[in-house]
Amino acid sequence: MVIYYILAAAAGAVLALAIYIIVSRLISKDRADVFLEKAVAEAETAKQQKMIEAKEHFLQLKSEHDRKVNEKNNQLRDRENNIRSKETQLNQLQSELGRRQHDLDSQKGQLNAQKDQLAKKEAECAALTAEANKQLETVAGMSAKQALEMLVENLKAEARSEAQAYINDTMDEARLNAAKEAKRIVINTIQRTATETAIENAVTTFPIESDEVKGRIIGREGRNIRALEAATGVEIVVDDTPDAILLSGFDPVRREVARLALHQLVIDGRIHPARIEEVVAKVSKQLEDEILETGKRTCIDLGIHGMNIELVKLIGRMKYRSSYGQNLLQHSREVANICSIMASELGLNPKVAKRAGLLHDIGKVSEDDPELPHALLGAKLAEQYKERPEVVNAIGSHHEEMEMTSIYSPLVLVGDAISGARPGARREVIESYIKRLKGMEDLAASYKGVTKSYAIQAGRELRVIVGADKVSDEQAARLSSDIAQRIQDEMTYPGQVKITVIRETRSVAIAK
Repeated sequence: MVIYYILAAAAGAVLALAIYIIVSRLISKDRADVFLEKAVAEAETAKQQKMIEAKEHFLQLKSEHDRKVNEKNNQLRDRENNIRSKETQLNQLQSELGRRQHDLDSQKGQLNAQKDQLAKKEAECAALTAEANKQLETVAGMSAKQALEMLVENLKAEARSEAQAYINDTMDEARLNAAKEAKRIVINTIQRTATETAIENAVTTFPIESDEVKGRIIGREGRNIRALEAATGVEIVVDDTPDAILLSGFDPVRREVARLALHQLVIDGRIHPARIEEVVAKVSKQLEDEILETGKRTCIDLGIHGMNIELVKLIGRMKYRSSYGQNLLQHSREVANICSIMASELGLNPKVAKRAGLLHDIGKVSEDDPELPHALLGAKLAEQYKERPEVVNAIGSHHEEMEMTSIYSPLVLVGDAISGARPGARREVIESYIKRLKGMEDLAASYKGVTKSYAIQAGRELRVIVGADKVSDEQAARLSSDIAQRIQDEMTYPGQVKITVIRETRSVAIAK
């Protein structure tokens, strides 16, 4: 019975499942048909919409095409009208040109007729002129050519006489005005360049605090003084003058080196030969730097630019040189200002004149080629360092040792004379003294093996330092005799001159 119920329940479940499947399929088919119909309707609607849009787009494109075609047609019509208008203008111009050509042809014919008439008139005038000349020649008794030559000669003689009289009057007036103008320029220049007079001497006084310092400077048995004299070439005079030591030497640069070296040695307190040589070398380098700075400052003060550095150094060395007792740098600055003022008065370039005036004595401070006069040596240096040709000529001709080819040369000559001719500006004695001592030193330096030479004690002693590797003891003895003989034969000097030849051998080692 239970099995029956189970089978009946299973059969009922199977039947129910079959019924559900059949009903589900029927419902799905109906939904599918509905969806299909809806899709077909929507597709038809979209088709109609697209066809409407396509028709509208076609109509829009057709309208745009028609508009462009109309514009092109209008442009073509405008161009055609312009061409027709220009063709009409060209026809009118062609007609005008034809008319003008006809008028020109008519005028040309008239001109040819007038030319023929003018030629006939000229022939008639020539015949009449020839007839008149024949009659004049018959009356005057000479040909027309002879009369013309006589007239020309008379006019030439009259013109020469008038021209010569005019030239003489002009030359006289020019000489008078030139003399007056030259005097005015020179007087104004002198008045505008008044400077103080500075006379150089051959002695520098070095002040000291006490006799103890003086004793330390002298050193044991005078070795410090001897070392200082050998290193600087300056005579150290220690006498009874209180609180002072005299530095005697004709070269101001050496005296300045000795003064500065003494000053540093006294301040430092260490005074011995090795220290003296070290300080002298250091001071010499400092002085070279100061010389360069002096040259630069001088160029800046005078407004001179673009000068070679070697010339600037030589300008700085002028500070320690003198010309007949007149400080060379002050003299050159004064000449530069004088030349500049005169050039301005004459309408010349004052900068070129100032440059030539500053450099005119540059040969006096050069150590090259001492046999040349200082003017020619200065011109050589200026040319070597690319100065302008007019500046070179002004330097070389300011003592008339070179022909003057520049307009600035007379200005430098006159400026040099004005500066040196002022009362008290120069002193002849000191210059000749310096030349004599310099000549002694140059004579000794001309020998082979000589490294340094110093004239000391007012020229009464000449110290010659030779290289130990170049000169032997026997050669040193002969060298002193040869120098003494040449000084005796070639130079003029008061009293007698002692020649001392110094030969030293030094060995130096450094502990590290």
